[in-house]
Amino acid sequence: MQKKGNAEKKWLLRYDGTEDSRQAVKAISEQIGVSPVMAQLLVNRGYRDPASAAAFIRMESELLCNPLELADVEKAVNRLRLAVERGEKIAVYGDYDVDGVTAVCTLYLYLTSLGADVEYYIPNRNGEGYGVSNRAIDTLHSHGVSLIVTVDTGITALDEVLYAKELGIDFVISDHHECREELPKAVAVVNPHRPDCPYPFKDLAGVGVVFKLVCAYEELTTGDSRRECVARLCHGYADLVAIGTIADVMPLRDENKLIVKYGLSLIEKRRRLGLSALIDASVAKNDGGSRRRSEPKITSGMIGFTIAPRLNAAGRVRSASLAVELLLSETKEKADALAAELCEANKERQNEENRIMQEAFAKIEAEHDFSRDAVIVLDADSWHQGVIGIVSSRVTERYGLPSILITFEGGGDMGKGSGRSVHGLNLVEALVHCSDTLVKHGGHALAAGLSIERDKVPAFRRKINEYAAMHLSEEDLIPTVEADCVLTMEQIHMDLASELRLLEPYGVENPSPVFAMMGVRAENIAGVGGGKHTRLTVCDGERHINAMYFSRSPESLDLYVGEKIDILFSIDINEWNGKHTVQLTVKDLRPALSEKERKKSERARYLEILEGADFKAEEKVIPVRDDFAAVYNLVRGSVKEGEDSLSARVFLSRLHALGKDVGYVKLRMILSIFAEMGLLKVEEPEEDVFSFAVIQTASKIDLEKSRLLHQLQSNIVS
Repeated sequence: MQKKGNAEKKWLLRYDGTEDSRQAVKAISEQIGVSPVMAQLLVNRGYRDPASAAAFIRMESELLCNPLELADVEKAVNRLRLAVERGEKIAVYGDYDVDGVTAVCTLYLYLTSLGADVEYYIPNRNGEGYGVSNRAIDTLHSHGVSLIVTVDTGITALDEVLYAKELGIDFVISDHHECREELPKAVAVVNPHRPDCPYPFKDLAGVGVVFKLVCAYEELTTGDSRRECVARLCHGYADLVAIGTIADVMPLRDENKLIVKYGLSLIEKRRRLGLSALIDASVAKNDGGSRRRSEPKITSGMIGFTIAPRLNAAGRVRSASLAVELLLSETKEKADALAAELCEANKERQNEENRIMQEAFAKIEAEHDFSRDAVIVLDADSWHQGVIGIVSSRVTERYGLPSILITFEGGGDMGKGSGRSVHGLNLVEALVHCSDTLVKHGGHALAAGLSIERDKVPAFRRKINEYAAMHLSEEDLIPTVEADCVLTMEQIHMDLASELRLLEPYGVENPSPVFAMMGVRAENIAGVGGGKHTRLTVCDGERHINAMYFSRSPESLDLYVGEKIDILFSIDINEWNGKHTVQLTVKDLRPALSEKERKKSERARYLEILEGADFKAEEKVIPVRDDFAAVYNLVRGSVKEGEDSLSARVFLSRLHALGKDVGYVKLRMILSIFAEMGLLKVEEPEEDVFSFAVIQTASKIDLEKSRLLHQLQSNIVS
């Protein structure tokens, strides 16, 4: 196995271009009135006829499933109703991530609206760890709690549920994590992943399961129609459901897409004080000392990359209760104060993440055996438990390999781990295979957590890599990026950028469209944001469009002005000073495949002409005075700056920047003529890389006397 850190990605096109697909695109475009590009995007997402394509765009409410189809949901409703009627103390027990926090808030607010006696409990990530614990049950018992309802957790709490029963506490479990063979012996276990659960849509977030639970409660207790109940509850809680669903990276299709779409519109209306305060705090900028608020477009991306990390930061570096209290805030003053605290916590999290990430990368380079192990397993004593999951994501993204980071924070013998995987290796199944080395484990196919004793780490590392060797192929480990289809620059315009919004909200299984464009020229390459990002212009000879490549510096791209590239990109609308323009966001780029072949043929052509082959005038081989001057001055300037070696790519790029498109063959002829006439000493230590020295001459050299130049002039044909 080769080292993956700088591996070239494989590009895949989703659009297959078959006759069936072309006919589907044509029918959808004509019958529902969208552009052929939009029709291609719909076909790529599985909507191959006009009716299903139109339903996807319009998001008919019939996509919402019947909540009463969830196994045990009526048992759960009956136990909750009994607790409300009796005035029992109810505890909503959640997880400390965004999905858990929003699920806690949704159920807490709903039960409060019924007049229930309710409190919430979220374990501390550092002190207690993930899931239900006997310690937490004891605390809730001391508060007089007789019913615990879990949200986004609890599906593995077999022993804890039995312990609670001994204390006279009932459990209702609502969760969405994968089930084990045995379910907890709770009053009700509501989880669409139960093998015996007929609910048709399995990809609800934890907060989505809670939403369906309260929909069932409303329908069974009010006598109102399902449509009335859903409309009322969407208006009350869809913003929370949307945030949790996006943050937990759930597929945005079917009812997830519908609820998220409605939830984003609620967030945009700023009706929840805590969310409004967090949006303001997240986008606030200092402008000459005075605070200025810009109004961001509320999209799934904005939630995923701006709001969710700040809500998550509470549970990672402080207490998840901060995020809950923010979302439950009833006064602007309290909401503003908590929002500011969450933003500070997020900065703290970012600093800690950067520190751990650099340490992790250094350990990988020094210790990991890429030839043997497909899974990166790292451990340390100084890593913050709340951040290792994020760093694991960065490691997997960089190396294209599954990774698990374990921390023994505080120097104890019990460690907490967090892992991320790649397609081809189900992390939950891999951890089950290694369960004899673990104390606790659980999660999803691509993200999971674990507890482990220090002395078991070597055995765990060995065993999970044995499992990976049986289940992962070399093909699985090649990083891939996908594009929906290839566009020409002529197809990229404001109408298309606006039409793409019909597909929103974007997310898993409904990704933001990515396009490919081939053989465009790179211009105006510049670093922005302190050099962390790259801004460039791409052009096809007639048109040009601005593009941004985030989190990649110009130096890291190995790209020169004037070179032709293939790019993968999304299309955005950039607003600046009231003007709207199309902007590309680059996902990946590479030297144009057409350019690789062209450069190969140009080198061969240079050698042919050097040996005396005829050529046509349009090949532009013969240099003129200005060409000689531009190349010579460039060489002299480079030598003066201490740079006595340049590649052909750098030569051509710098000449292009000076407005001289010399071309490879002509450049090689100029260098050969300079060497022949004693102006330069030129060597080629490796292919298309030239080292040179300027030779000082006492008298002026007449380049017209060059034998090679005369040969070129005599070999030109019409």
